[in-house]
Amino acid sequence: MGSLSMCDLAGSERISKSGVKGERLKETQNINKSLSSLADVFSALNKKSQHIPYRNSKLTQLVRPCFAGEGKVLMIVNLSSDQEDAPESLCSLRFASHVNQTEVGRAKKNISQMPSKRSSSVTSRGGEPTRARKTSRSK
Repeated sequence: MGSLSMCDLAGSERISKSGVKGERLKETQNINKSLSSLADVFSALNKKSQHIPYRNSKLTQLVRPCFAGEGKVLMIVNLSSDQEDAPESLCSLRFASHVNQTEVGRAKKNISQMPSKRSSSVTSRGGEPTRARKTSRSK
């Protein structure tokens, strides 16, 4: 059985530009910290470092199996077409380029053994296999 992890990091922004306060400020700081930790993981993977800092954030802990070859990684970068947001869009593109240069290896098959759908057999007293009979129950 596989799993799908989706991480929405929308809202990462320059705090000085957005002027957010309160809960939004905390959320923005956490997103930016997660992105920084993710960048650290990608840098370590690029350098083929002995230590990959997966423990630096919850995000990197959650996606660790994907980076360890047990899954695939896909990153979608959303950009603004507004000229005012060009510096932020350029920063996002640089991050995406850095991520794109990282090779995490091929995903490994992780198939668990499922019971076969063959008829179950039971051994009779004489040692001969006997097919189990299906019985119907009335309600």
